[in-house]
Amino acid sequence: MLPFNFGPVELILILIIVAMLFGVGKLPEVFGAVGKGIREFRKESGIEGQKGAQAEKQANDTPAVTGDTSTPNA
Repeated sequence: MLPFNFGPVELILILIIVAMLFGVGKLPEVFGAVGKGIREFRKESGIEGQKGAQAEKQANDTPAVTGDTSTPNA
C-alpha cells in the first residue's frame, strides 16, 4: 500500500489539483507516464525480475504434453 495514510478525500483533492495543473485532456498521458515510470523502477530494482523468475521456474517444473493424448484401442 501507500507509505502515507491517504484517505479517499485526500486522493480526490490530489486528482483535482493534477487536473487543474495539466488539464483534463492530458490526464491519460500523465498517468500513463507515471505507470511507465513505476514499471521501469520495479524492473530495475529487481521486483519484476523476482516474479519473472518464479513464473519461469513454475513453467519449467510442469511437464509439457506432447503428441497424441488419446488412449490407444487394445
